[in-house]
Amino acid sequence: MSTQQKNEITQFGYELIRDHVLSSILGKNEKDILYWCGKELARQFPLYDLEEAISFFKEAGWGDLTIDKVSTDEAFCTLTGDPEVLKFDSRCFQLEAGFLAQNQQKYCGFLTECYEETKPKQAQVKFHIKWDLKDKIEG
Repeated sequence: MSTQQKNEITQFGYELIRDHVLSSILGKNEKDILYWCGKELARQFPLYDLEEAISFFKEAGWGDLTIDKVSTDEAFCTLTGDPEVLKFDSRCFQLEAGFLAQNQQKYCGFLTECYEETKPKQAQVKFHIKWDLKDKIEG
């Protein structure tokens, strides 16, 4: 079996779980639960800075993440990749948003949220990561 065949099988399995099983089980709560799951994944796979998320997304098969802009209390990122694989027109990207939020919260130490905006025609997702400099996280 070639490496390409192994990757296709892995991608197919991922799509089955992500696009069919999870949405069926989670129903109307899918977005909220996937966001929470993304935060939990970030606790299990902590990163040391936002730059490290680029390679994590690539390795996880989540697509190509770029960091567009970072300021004192927010960051903007873009997710791109193969539209056939990432299904920009039908997939929720709250898992990825929760992952980014939790990791940013860990390294900046402030309460952090991440908002996603899917742009199917451009085959991309825009993430806005925002942290509250008035709300310090203890621990």
